[in-house]
Amino acid sequence: MTEYTTVIFDLDGTLLDTLEDLADGVNIALAAYGMPAKTIEEVRLAVGNGVMRLMELMVPDGKNNPLFADCLDTFRTEYAKISRNKTRPYTGIPELLEKLSAEGYHMAVVSNKFHDAVVDLVRTYFPQIPYAAGERESCGIRKKPAPDMVYAIMKEIGVSPEECVYVGDSEVDVSTAKNAGIDCIGVTWGFREKDVLLQSGAAVLADTTSELYDAIVHRKESV
Repeated sequence: MTEYTTVIFDLDGTLLDTLEDLADGVNIALAAYGMPAKTIEEVRLAVGNGVMRLMELMVPDGKNNPLFADCLDTFRTEYAKISRNKTRPYTGIPELLEKLSAEGYHMAVVSNKFHDAVVDLVRTYFPQIPYAAGERESCGIRKKPAPDMVYAIMKEIGVSPEECVYVGDSEVDVSTAKNAGIDCIGVTWGFREKDVLLQSGAAVLADTTSELYDAIVHRKESV
């Protein structure tokens, strides 16, 4: 069995706990147009499919609301201002990345968050990760679960699917890995319950960063 040389990570819910800042950004945007606030739990269940889908679920009547586009633009602007207020790496993540980097693994981030925010957050919190890609559908690169961003990263690094594993916390990440033809490890500390990952077809789960490291290094079939 080919060993992994490349680990591609999701960002929100996998490397970074961004939930409070996302919820604050959502509620700032909603309040600007007199819309009711959302709870942390409501935001948690809505993230994972990109900013437009998040706000579609947050704004009353979604895209049918005449103020939807304005609210979406306000979220983008306001979230950019506060995206590092409460956001923190999950416990053990910096140490895991340092270890993988020292052992020569290629590492990248692929996220449905808008591209500039992904690049900024990765540069700020994880300078050991040289490759980062966010939502760029305007450039013809489809968001997850389409495999486009994963393919682009693999091409940039120069690796084959057999060498890669995708690490994420949601059903979107499991589907992304399947669509890209690469293995997936689901982490259980993020924005989805373990049952959601199992129901989406995740064969390998990690409850801790130690288990994640073990699954990467030993290419485990189950954890």
